[in-house]
Amino acid sequence: MALLYGLLWRLLLVLVHVNRALISWLRVWVKSWKGRLWERAMAALLLPLALAGFPDHQRKLNHNPDANANSATRNRIASRRSRWLSDGRSLEKLPVHIGLLVAEEEPSYTDIANLVVWCMAVGISYVSVYDNHGIFRKNNIRLLEEIVKQQQDLLGVEGSKYNVEFLSNGSDKHQHHVVSCRPIVKVLSPEDGKQSIVQAAQQLCRSVENKERSSKDISVSMLDALLRESKYIPDPELVVKFGPVNSTLGFLPWHIRLTEFISLPSHRDISYEDLFGILQRYGVCQQRLGQ
Repeated sequence: MALLYGLLWRLLLVLVHVNRALISWLRVWVKSWKGRLWERAMAALLLPLALAGFPDHQRKLNHNPDANANSATRNRIASRRSRWLSDGRSLEKLPVHIGLLVAEEEPSYTDIANLVVWCMAVGISYVSVYDNHGIFRKNNIRLLEEIVKQQQDLLGVEGSKYNVEFLSNGSDKHQHHVVSCRPIVKVLSPEDGKQSIVQAAQQLCRSVENKERSSKDISVSMLDALLRESKYIPDPELVVKFGPVNSTLGFLPWHIRLTEFISLPSHRDISYEDLFGILQRYGVCQQRLGQ
């Protein structure tokens, strides 16, 4: 009997310990569940307040997701325009008229358009584009479109405006593609060089033949005035020649008596820094004018 009482006593002790352990576990679980419930309740209350705190910002994000990107682009373009204009003002002298002479077989319209826009951006008033095969003259609309495209890409819609003017072959009339007033871009070919001199000489001969002038009246200054009357552009102070050919290739032979020539191997993949380096070289060169 004593053995039975001992076993029952031990069983009761085991049940007491199990009961205590179960009660302790239930207390911990209830406490943890209440904590999570409290956290969820607080989150449900605070989330609307947090969202309501930024209504304007939320509307901007919903209605104009590209606002930051557009603003960054505008700032970049404005900074670029300001830098290029400042570069132009920093030079000791800047050509009024610059010629781009392409002596390469396959011209790149994009690279030439970039050069034209950069010249405009630094403050050059006249830009002439020339190749001795007349490729740009034959495809002047394509060149114009590329110039407009690059102007928008590099300078933005508020950038420098310009007037693109194409000289007609052997005619006093001009074809205009007006974008704005200035600067002016002229697309030239060999017809605007030697051919213009021949036509002016023929005109003088006819005037003598018709007794409108005397042969004694013919002079260099008269020929010069006649050339400028028919197709006036300021004499180019600087011509940048692209390509391996050491020749002017018929580029305005009458107008380049005092022109500075600077050569580069190619116009392809040219950078703004390349052009600005050329303008710096021109800015420090001294013209002795035959002295």
